Amino acid sequence: MFYFYAAIEGSSVVFYMEDADSCRSDFYLCYTIVVQGAKNVINACRECKVKRLIYNSTADVVFDGSHDICNGDASVPYASTFDNMWSDLKAQAEVLILFANHIDGLLTCALRPSNVFGPGDKHLVPFLVDIAKSGWLRFIIGSGESMSDFTYVENAAHALVCAEEALCLRMVSVSGKVFFITNIESMKFWDFGSLILEGLGYQRPMFKFSTTMVQYISLLLKQVHSRMNPGRLNHFESVQNIIRLASCTGTFNCSAAEKHIGYTPVVSLEEGIAATIESFSHLAKDSSNARYREFDEQSKVEKLLGSGKVADILLWRDEKISFTYFIALVVLYYWFFLCGRTFVSSAAKLLLLATVALSGYSLLPSEVLGLSVPRLSSSCFEISEKDMQITLTTIANIWSGVRHLTISLSRGEDWNIFFKVAASLYFLKSIVAHSLTDLVVFALVLSFTLFFVYEQYEEEIDRIVEVLCNNTWEAIKLSVRILPVSVTSLLPGCEILHGSGMAYCSEGSKISDS
Repeated sequence: MFYFYAAIEGSSVVFYMEDADSCRSDFYLCYTIVVQGAKNVINACRECKVKRLIYNSTADVVFDGSHDICNGDASVPYASTFDNMWSDLKAQAEVLILFANHIDGLLTCALRPSNVFGPGDKHLVPFLVDIAKSGWLRFIIGSGESMSDFTYVENAAHALVCAEEALCLRMVSVSGKVFFITNIESMKFWDFGSLILEGLGYQRPMFKFSTTMVQYISLLLKQVHSRMNPGRLNHFESVQNIIRLASCTGTFNCSAAEKHIGYTPVVSLEEGIAATIESFSHLAKDSSNARYREFDEQSKVEKLLGSGKVADILLWRDEKISFTYFIALVVLYYWFFLCGRTFVSSAAKLLLLATVALSGYSLLPSEVLGLSVPRLSSSCFEISEKDMQITLTTIANIWSGVRHLTISLSRGEDWNIFFKVAASLYFLKSIVAHSLTDLVVFALVLSFTLFFVYEQYEEEIDRIVEVLCNNTWEAIKLSVRILPVSVTSLLPGCEILHGSGMAYCSEGSKISDS
């Protein structure tokens, strides 16, 4: 308390705001700074005979993260439940400061800025960039129509000054009240995020994704990550913030602030976004920080895909190219499977369409409407000798593999291969018997999502698979140990010694020990 008295003594006005950066993941520290800090400031103001106390609160005190707020004003009650600890504690501190109004001559009020951003921002813009680098912001979460209000940091500071002046002149209509502060220019959250990201060189989100599905995926990954890397959940907290902002509308009415404290924005939203982009130029996308563009070491999935053009497409190295290929494959899927024609008929019509298109293209003049029309050379339709060699070598290797597999099955020497082939054929038969059309569309969607997701969370997914495999192997070993001797003696290549709790291979080498 001594530090509060020393800082406040002799002042006529106190602006109270907390440092949010050091305590969001620690409840005790957060409570001490926000709630206990508010109590200490109030007591110090009363002891030092301070006249005015203005609290910088947040619009999140009325937002529960699941219900829309459209043009909300001071009549909107506090949220019954909060989606994060910080908003809950800020609401408690706000109530304490408002209740202190007119006690020992102290006048108080609270400002509720919404989504403050600007130079020096350590939350909104940095986690937008962080999530963009991780790949989550390739997708529009929800409908993309949710509206939000934003407040440029200079306008938030200007509102504090306006509130202090109003407490001096119009204390009856200001003291003990709360005022929402925004730039008075509501816009779609994804439009705001896209302007920031595009200004920093990142791709604008293009694909819509179900909010519920994203929440489930995020919670699952958060649980796994918390078990493997406890205390390092900043990335997932950012994802939760994105989901909350993107899935619900949150707009607020500033008419009370305009009328009673004389607040009007001094910086427009467009000017604020431009200044913010300039101040965060160090986070701009370039060759040194582009996560997907260049890797010091190839990922497992990139090696699996051959580290070529196919890998670049399926791993979304260039969003426009990958999206073009995806749309082209969707069109081909529709052409061959959903048009009601036979496969041969569809292929013939496609070849006819390509022939007509190429013929029409060849008849075009060298310049159309001032634009030059490039000519297609015959080399565009030639297959290089190297590509032919690779293709023939691949076919020969596949044929050789099938031949060796067939020979091995005919000799009946390897039961493991037999069971693998039988299971694979049965699985393929089951899928084809149900619907080849569904199989194709399922494979198409998975190929453009599964590889990309695995690359982004390779370490976490590998650990999950490792845990599942270990648990499965332990369950198999336990099951084998409790089987009767008459059954285990029929198992090929393994002999179980009951009573000793050990399993041995037929050669006598020890496999496991209980």
